[in-house]
Amino acid sequence: MISRVLSAELAEHAGQRVTIAGWVHRRRLLKSVSFLVVRDRSGLAQAVTAGDLPAEESVVRVTGRVTVNPQAPGGAELTEPEIELLSRPVEPPPFDLFRPVVAATLPTVLDHAPAALRHPALRAPLEISAASVAGFRAALDRLGFTEVHTPKIVASATESGANVFGIDYFGRPAYLAQSPQFYKQAMVGVFERVYEVGPVFRAEPHDTVRHLAQYTSLDAELGFVRDHRDVMAVLREAVAGMLESVRERAAPAVALLGAELPGVPDEIPAIHFTEAQRMTGEDEPDLSPAQERWLSEWALKEHGSEFLFVTGYPMAKRPFYTHPDPGRSGYSNGFDLLFRGLELVTGGQRLHCHQDYLDALAARGESAEPYEGYLRTFAYGMPPHGGFAIGLERWTARLTGAANIRQVTAFPRDLHRLTP
Repeated sequence: MISRVLSAELAEHAGQRVTIAGWVHRRRLLKSVSFLVVRDRSGLAQAVTAGDLPAEESVVRVTGRVTVNPQAPGGAELTEPEIELLSRPVEPPPFDLFRPVVAATLPTVLDHAPAALRHPALRAPLEISAASVAGFRAALDRLGFTEVHTPKIVASATESGANVFGIDYFGRPAYLAQSPQFYKQAMVGVFERVYEVGPVFRAEPHDTVRHLAQYTSLDAELGFVRDHRDVMAVLREAVAGMLESVRERAAPAVALLGAELPGVPDEIPAIHFTEAQRMTGEDEPDLSPAQERWLSEWALKEHGSEFLFVTGYPMAKRPFYTHPDPGRSGYSNGFDLLFRGLELVTGGQRLHCHQDYLDALAARGESAEPYEGYLRTFAYGMPPHGGFAIGLERWTARLTGAANIRQVTAFPRDLHRLTP
């Protein structure tokens, strides 16, 4: 519809006769007049008529004169409308989509996602998610990164243990990729700086509000770093770019949800893992959820930052390709980024010399044979490099204050859900 006007643009055409199109969001039938509220991708528009109105969620095209009315959505409405029915629903939505508050449980929403996600409050997190991805891409593009696309069907299940989804690949065993890690490292040898936005799959038996079996990972890898601090600096720019994009591209969604967007310090505060353990009074090889929450509260109080880097995690808790800290035996040049009480990002510097990989695997009692294809990357010379990965759904849940990650995922996959 080349001549179609979006709802958000209606007031710009006061006095003109225009055409809008969308879904019937609500009907208000009075004695002498009826109001038809149409929903499109930009918002709501109102038409005033004395005729019959199509059922809610019917798809319509409406042509009328734009009349200023401060009480109408957007400050204008269509009068003298001609309403053309493009399609009609065969059943009503699972709950009233026009009501400001979602009157349905989360299982009902997820079971009927194609219809439920039309509700403005359920669609809003997905708009914020999309804006975040756009900002991630824009920030890394500005820094000279190249977007790549790596396989999601892989031959080896060795990167993260046994929690993988196995598939039959033309009679051979294969697996859904848990991460693009091996491939994005290889592409550093091609482009120096790369990023990817794509699905990853984890067959972890976690039935919690923060875990999914499939999620979207925002990955980046860069070469010629001095150490993990260069990676952290790039991550800071990526996060700032994501928030800038959300403010610019998804402002109505942010306002609708009442979300509070954080500021990003010029330099995100950082503490070493050993210091985090000392401060929280625990001595475990990893941070517990309670420690992450405590540290986030401390960072906000002491530094005014909702973000906190924890660096130097024990090598025993990091993958074999993690670069050790040259000055502290047993600790790594790896980091996590905490945001509002939750680990949001994992990253660090990687090994880059072929022999170091062989030594690292031997130290863990692992054979190099399963990694032969991966190790070949480092046989041809690789620069010092590192990278990170951001879970998009976890990021969006933190931004919006969603209690369950499924509230910000269009069609979640978990232990129990495989449809719709």
